[in-house]
Amino acid sequence: MELPSPRGPLSERVVAALNGTPDGRVIEFVPADPYSEDLAIALYTLYELHYGGFTGVDPAWEWDPELLRLRSRAEDVFLTGLRSDVEGGDDLDGALGALLVEHVPGNGVSHHLRDHGTWDQMCEYFAHRSVYHHKEADPHAWVIPRLRGRAKAALVAVEFDEFGGGRADRMHSRLYADLLEGAGMSADYLHYLDDVPAPAIAIVNMMSLFGLHRSLRGALVGHFAAAEITTAPSAHRMAQALTRLGADPRCVEFFTEHIEADAVHEQIMRNDVIGSLLEQEPSLRADVVFGIQATELLEARLADHLRSSWDAGESSLRTRLRWLVSQNG
Repeated sequence: MELPSPRGPLSERVVAALNGTPDGRVIEFVPADPYSEDLAIALYTLYELHYGGFTGVDPAWEWDPELLRLRSRAEDVFLTGLRSDVEGGDDLDGALGALLVEHVPGNGVSHHLRDHGTWDQMCEYFAHRSVYHHKEADPHAWVIPRLRGRAKAALVAVEFDEFGGGRADRMHSRLYADLLEGAGMSADYLHYLDDVPAPAIAIVNMMSLFGLHRSLRGALVGHFAAAEITTAPSAHRMAQALTRLGADPRCVEFFTEHIEADAVHEQIMRNDVIGSLLEQEPSLRADVVFGIQATELLEARLADHLRSSWDAGESSLRTRLRWLVSQNG
């Protein structure tokens, strides 16, 4: 994985630092909007040091105090933005119940792709989601040592499925790589990161933020529950869309794998993970609600970006020219 291209002064400083050697020099923070391209790619780059890292980047940067200080400033901006843009509160039943409501007629991205979407739009969607699905359940694994008892055991059961039940070829990240290959796209890790705009990147940044901070363990559980609860219906529509478009079976399989599995995961997350966690730590109820609401907020921002781009007859990606070149080899 090569370092991504900067998208503003903050990410320029991050990339410039990582091209050098940690030497204790201060790396000045540059203010940026919480949902900007600049902050999104800066945070994603900083978080990637805790995942696979980058080719030629000194591994010592992962825990460099000055880089962590800059990341903390960026996280504060992002987290403050999220908290100010959600309703908040501790109405967990209301937050969970809202996830189960299917609006008729639906106007979401999966509805559009099922009924009207083109193959180009489907491939753009695959590129957007690749920045998450190449990681799949990795960010959620960070919360495991922060849970206890039944909550921990239940979450590990869900994670076990996400990681293929012990089979490397059935890991969901591997199934997504198979999907990309089936679509004629590159399955290389984060190949499309430079093409993907901030709305898709922000979702993964949220997961990394919640996972890396013990104080946000409740928010991470809320996010994970929201993801599992909403996946099965959208996965069903995506499978229908891909069948309509005559897609490679590997593309369809990724979504059919999630229809039944995530319906089961929904019950485990609601009853065993959240239920047990709040029995042990009732003070985390508002954090769980925040995780659900933040997930819905960022998913809605991505959906709005996709639909507005496609409705205008435009690409939803940042670099359409690069996209066309990559598609043609």
